[in-house]
Amino acid sequence: MWIDTHCHLDAAEFDADRDAVRHEARAAGVSLCVYPAVDVRTFTAVQQLAQRHHDVYALGIHPLYTPHAYSSHLDVLSQALQAQRSDPQLVAVGEIGLDGFVPGLDMATQLAFFRAQLELARAHDLPVILHVRRSVELVLQQLRQVRVRGGIAHAFNGSLQQARSFIDLGFCLGVGGALTYERATRLRNLAQTVPLEALVLETDAPDIPPQWLYATALARSQGQPQGRNAPGELPRIGSVLAGLKGMDPLALAQQTTANAQRVLNCPG
Repeated sequence: MWIDTHCHLDAAEFDADRDAVRHEARAAGVSLCVYPAVDVRTFTAVQQLAQRHHDVYALGIHPLYTPHAYSSHLDVLSQALQAQRSDPQLVAVGEIGLDGFVPGLDMATQLAFFRAQLELARAHDLPVILHVRRSVELVLQQLRQVRVRGGIAHAFNGSLQQARSFIDLGFCLGVGGALTYERATRLRNLAQTVPLEALVLETDAPDIPPQWLYATALARSQGQPQGRNAPGELPRIGSVLAGLKGMDPLALAQQTTANAQRVLNCPG
């Protein structure tokens, strides 16, 4: 069985068929999905979604949402973590981190929210689910200053040295649809080199579609929609990773599931 460690099934792209998408994923062998919140308005949604589908969730403020966040939202997060501290379906603080890719985001604001949320994760003894886009060294710097109980570096695309730094801090690396592109040679080489015990699988649905769902810019200009990623794609993504590792997909499913259970303390 498979665990999708990063899935935004609460996103508007799934409004028309959310329950059917989760049913299809379970039929494909995805036994558990992790639903990270992105801001305070999604806290209830991810919790209710996890309850409805017997999945798990994380609470946090995503760096892309910091322009519209207030310090009071950190108080809301703290109160929610306290209120749900005995809920076994709450497995992490997330999605939190830093983004150096999207223009116009104030890094000082991002850092303030990231640091505060790391402190909350430490106070509540929870792992974190990290957004690390063009910000690896800054994220690592904060993690060395505010030690948490590990977690997942979502959609990891850094160097081998950076990967080892995350692993040394108790993190697993999340890999998904980006791995399926033959041109993603650096990421594929990294996946081959990093110990399997340090990898977990994710879709980031509805985003980061695998190669077989991707529509080129030309195709989109001609009216072909971009393929919507979904948790049911995870076994096929896992098979790509198994091929790169030269191993049986079932054995890879078992190990990545065990990795997710260990790092998030979640059921299989």
